[in-house]
Amino acid sequence: MPIPSAIVKSARRFWKWEWMNLMNGLAPSDKKGNFCRVPSQKLTTSIPVSSDLMGRAKEDLPILIVGRSCPWAHRTWLMFELKNLKDQINLIFARADHSAGRWAIEPAWHGLKTLDEIYKKCQMPAKFKSTVPVLIDPKPSKHKHPEILGNESSELVIALNNWPLNQDQIDLNPSYLIEEINYWQNMIQLSVNDGVYRCGFARNQSAYNKASNELFKAINFIEKKLSQKGPWLCGEHLTIADVRLFPTLIRWEMVYSPLFRCSKVPLWNFPNTWEWRKKFASIPNVTKTIDSEAWRTDYFGALFPLNPSNIIPDGPDIMTLINSKISF
Repeated sequence: MPIPSAIVKSARRFWKWEWMNLMNGLAPSDKKGNFCRVPSQKLTTSIPVSSDLMGRAKEDLPILIVGRSCPWAHRTWLMFELKNLKDQINLIFARADHSAGRWAIEPAWHGLKTLDEIYKKCQMPAKFKSTVPVLIDPKPSKHKHPEILGNESSELVIALNNWPLNQDQIDLNPSYLIEEINYWQNMIQLSVNDGVYRCGFARNQSAYNKASNELFKAINFIEKKLSQKGPWLCGEHLTIADVRLFPTLIRWEMVYSPLFRCSKVPLWNFPNTWEWRKKFASIPNVTKTIDSEAWRTDYFGALFPLNPSNIIPDGPDIMTLINSKISF
């Protein structure tokens, strides 16, 4: 027996009302339904001086806490690997605890089991939201308690590039490319990194259409520039601009296309961008940062308003996908 149309209409209206309320908590929007990212509660990033780091025991070195699924944390993890900082910084992973809505630390760090507890240990005000990435000095010279050195990914990327005592001479932010790097970073952050979220968190069709068009306009621009001047965004030199773009594009088929509806054009329709992603993924140690299972689990499992069934879909093998050849 078919469900009466009146019940269907009432159910749709109720679900839409409930969905809007859930989205208000997850992803605020303007009056036209466009996603508006809440400004982060960032701290000014600082770097310990060389003399303060020399001679430290392994357990007393600064720690970088990242979440495997967070694309902003992914930037800093990439810098950690690209700059070969394993002997200068300890890397700790936070796990997204979906039921509690917080970051869990497993195994615990000095008995602290959540990122909230670590922020509290660092004597951060309660108003500060505990987020990844975060860089912490466990034994700063001027405090008796651990100190947060920074929690803003774009600043942390530069700090890691300039880390003292680092013997790796690769410079991903050379002065002669600063203007070009900054241009790319600003464009990518606004149009691509946030662009996928504007698609996924759009409240109505008009807001989605606008976000999707702007996103693929940016991807087309990147494709054109790579065809004219490659293999990297700034030409022959790998930079932090490439580091900013990679976490978004590597998640494309895993979460952004199926869940955030970034599906207007498949990524393989942009051959230069496809090859750029493949080349970046082939850099030594980059594959350590690629965890498609964590991405699907956290995006599909945690973003309830976008996936109320909590069913985590299968996805293609990420490395087979990255290395696949495209032809037209």
